[in-house]
Amino acid sequence: MEEEKNMSFLDHLEELRWRLVRSSVAIVLFAVVIFIFREWIMENIFLTLKSTSFPTYALLCDWFGICVSEISLNVQNINMSGQFSLTLMISIVGGIVCAFPYIFWEMWGFVKPGLRQNEAKMVSGITFFVSLLFFFGILFGYYIIAPLTVQFFGNWKLSEDISNNITIASFLTTIVSTVFYTGLLFLLPVVIYVFSKLGIMTPAFLRKYRRHAIVLVLILAAIITPPDFISQIIVAVPILILYEVGILISARVEKNRTKL
Repeated sequence: MEEEKNMSFLDHLEELRWRLVRSSVAIVLFAVVIFIFREWIMENIFLTLKSTSFPTYALLCDWFGICVSEISLNVQNINMSGQFSLTLMISIVGGIVCAFPYIFWEMWGFVKPGLRQNEAKMVSGITFFVSLLFFFGILFGYYIIAPLTVQFFGNWKLSEDISNNITIASFLTTIVSTVFYTGLLFLLPVVIYVFSKLGIMTPAFLRKYRRHAIVLVLILAAIITPPDFISQIIVAVPILILYEVGILISARVEKNRTKL
């Protein structure tokens, strides 16, 4: 530990370089596996979202009375290298998602030596909790936001004479970006913790601007979900809960700071 603190700037850069290299290797390994099983993944993870048998549609019908009879969505490829390029995109993004716990563990290992002993003890197990939040966000995006998006835009028509023949690039990009960014969004308590440690945020600040945050969350929910009230509420509530959790975390950070 003492040796790590006495490392020169170039030594720190070298350590960071190797951590980035190891993280990249982990991403590539997962990406190769995803590439090998690309057909199964495409059919059972992505294309299944446009099937009315998807679990989310059944739950929406049972709980909220929103029943989906069909999704008028045909997916097609119009570029020569389109399917191959999308396969690489899915493999790389999937590799990042699968390797996320290891990537964070490597980055945390680089940052941790700079913390005080009591600070490091306060955030013990952070890799587990950050990974848990990220994957919970991924699941929320996949099972809630993505199906609502596909169902709404797949069935939306200006006229019955116009069919929705969507390019595979548009279909996959919408799903992948929605799910991935939702995973990152669920890291909100971690962001609040870091900013609180830096003194940028305080619980008083977060409470003062709670109403502003609610408005921003509702606007964000309106952007990333279909424009219906139920979908927006389903997305907004978990984010607001995470915001409240962030306030509690910030208060804990401030309390510990006053003890020092």
